[in-house]
Amino acid sequence: MGRFGLSLILGATVLVALLLLSVLYGSSNVPVSEVFAAIASGLGFSDVEPNPMHRIIFDLRLPRALFAALIGAGLGMVGVVLQTTTRNDLADPFLFGLSSGAAAGAVLVITVTGDVLGVWTLPLAAFSGGLVASGIVLLLVRALQSSAPEKLILAGLAVSFLFAAVTNYLIFSGDNRAAHSVIFWMLGGLGLARWETLPLVAVGLALIAAYSVWRNRWLDALLTGDVTAASLGVPVGRLRTRMFLISALATAAFVSVAGVIGFVGLMVPHVARGLVGPMHRNLLPMAATIGAILLTASDITSRLLLAPQELPVGIVTTSVGSGFVFLLLLGTKRGVR
Repeated sequence: MGRFGLSLILGATVLVALLLLSVLYGSSNVPVSEVFAAIASGLGFSDVEPNPMHRIIFDLRLPRALFAALIGAGLGMVGVVLQTTTRNDLADPFLFGLSSGAAAGAVLVITVTGDVLGVWTLPLAAFSGGLVASGIVLLLVRALQSSAPEKLILAGLAVSFLFAAVTNYLIFSGDNRAAHSVIFWMLGGLGLARWETLPLVAVGLALIAAYSVWRNRWLDALLTGDVTAASLGVPVGRLRTRMFLISALATAAFVSVAGVIGFVGLMVPHVARGLVGPMHRNLLPMAATIGAILLTASDITSRLLLAPQELPVGIVTTSVGSGFVFLLLLGTKRGVR
């Protein structure tokens, strides 16, 4: 068994342990036996009447743990795809206006419209905002008649600033009593994790995983540069546009239920490359595993750090991410020397 296999097995083991810890620990701790009893009862495998703790475990903690793993895995894979297609080691899912568009949609619901569609209102509004932002980016790129990486990044930044301005206007012009909810959502959190919205996250992960794994050889070719990739038969412009669109769809799905969680997509690809190298056949599943571990561990930390008060998970990931960027810059400086 090679390095990739060992790393994947170790990562999967750590992830399973973290998922169990995520369900066990919170504002009140529960024994492992209660966890399995609650899962058996929730799935209909047990005739025991569920108690309130069983409902907390099955309806709140378990979906939250699964959301953290799925969203972390998805953001890790999106980060790999964007860093490869833009040839920018600092690219991540939130560099292209996707999070700003989703935030604008969510803030519109929180401050203005309210839950007109019930539990689906906020996820659908955020998802729609992310799609609108990605659509504007693609229209800008098409108007420029170029899908070059630098054009894509500049278009994303412009759209990001635009939707950030819209979001700030909505915050100041809307209901001031909703400010706490807005801030918590914009800093990221998994409090909206429910079984009803799990399919949205699962579809986002399946979309980015299926297409990127299918086109892993084309992504490998992009590592050699556009000219060489084109000489190998890779439709560079079309691939870059499609990868961005699929990344946008997946990110919009994640942001719609978890808010803006930064730096996961930036950090994870670098760690995964250090373990298994740059080839995408191994890099993508490794990035998914590390992303799931990182967000699950961050969510556990956010719940325990100020217990019983919950800290937005984005604060944890941003704190870790800023330190990671410092180390990355210092490593680059030493490499230049």
